[in-house]
Amino acid sequence: MKALLERRHAPVDSTLSLVLTTALALVAAFVLAGLLFIPFGASPLTAFGSLFAEAFGSLRGFSQTLVQATPLILIAQATIVIWRGGLGYIGFEGCFLVGAAAASYVALGGTPQGLSFMLPAWAFWPVVIIAAFAAGAIWAGIVGIMRVRFGGNDVLISLMANYVAAFLIQYLVSGPMRAPGDLPQTPRLPVESWLPMILPGMRAHMGLLIALVCSVLVWVLIRATPVGYEMIVSGLNPKAARYGGINVVRRQMLAVFLGGGMAALAGLCAVLGVQHRLMDGLAGGVGFVGVVVALLARLNPLVVIPTAILYGGLEVGGSAMQRQSGLPTSVIFILESLVVLLILAGDILRYYRINWPGRAETSLAAATENKS
Repeated sequence: MKALLERRHAPVDSTLSLVLTTALALVAAFVLAGLLFIPFGASPLTAFGSLFAEAFGSLRGFSQTLVQATPLILIAQATIVIWRGGLGYIGFEGCFLVGAAAASYVALGGTPQGLSFMLPAWAFWPVVIIAAFAAGAIWAGIVGIMRVRFGGNDVLISLMANYVAAFLIQYLVSGPMRAPGDLPQTPRLPVESWLPMILPGMRAHMGLLIALVCSVLVWVLIRATPVGYEMIVSGLNPKAARYGGINVVRRQMLAVFLGGGMAALAGLCAVLGVQHRLMDGLAGGVGFVGVVVALLARLNPLVVIPTAILYGGLEVGGSAMQRQSGLPTSVIFILESLVVLLILAGDILRYYRINWPGRAETSLAAATENKS
């Protein structure tokens, strides 16, 4: 007897169904990944216990999880805004890097590697946030103009722009912003420019507050403002939006500017909250992981927050699990990939139901009997 997939009349969008499918996908991912532990003689329960204990079982571990989640939240929100506007932009890693460079340049004020003068304390934070946001907005805006004005392929152009940004950072840390010495990096940023910690002795910094504020603003923009409505309509059907009097080009460019700016704030959080210097290889693929987080959250700004924390916990706990269980790094990557694939695959159940042939015949007989 074979099970058949039957298309639903309308997709299931209830919160309970989304939570259940996500929970089942997580359980299935951990069960499948646990099977890979057997050849190494490791206990899956012990390994997963160490993963969750490291990531969520202590204040220090949870603080590190929040540090990992902060840039993912910002880049996921950027993805939501731009994709809702109808563009397939994936150049968030480039925005991340130029935002980090702009923040470092302002923070190094008064040194040969930064601004020619030092900003007063009261002006530093507004200026550095505006500078990073503007750098990312302009970087993404270049791709947006090529797309909405000249019909360029935004996916390909934004992807290539990531490499341009990476080479730009290599040039800066090897040339005009390089610190004395052999390593291609800037001097350590002044302590006064570091993001304050949320709790003393913990690594979670105020960048998390920036990410949460951006999440609320994105939710309000999309759900409760005419501008957000026009942006979404422009993304869903540009022709209908123009017929309704919406300036599609303006709304799509606004989405690109906002998304690029938020992704650049993730770079600010990285240099001012974690690394405290600009260096080559700073991004480490975070721009693409943020896109994955947005997809896992089904482009919901509020669901992004717990999703990013979960993914950050996998990053933090995966290292502890590897150390304690003696597992290779590839197993950790497989676990993360299974979580992503199964959650996305579980979305099929929103549009289709599993229908067993016996059940279908019973339902048909009951319907016929009721009619007679």
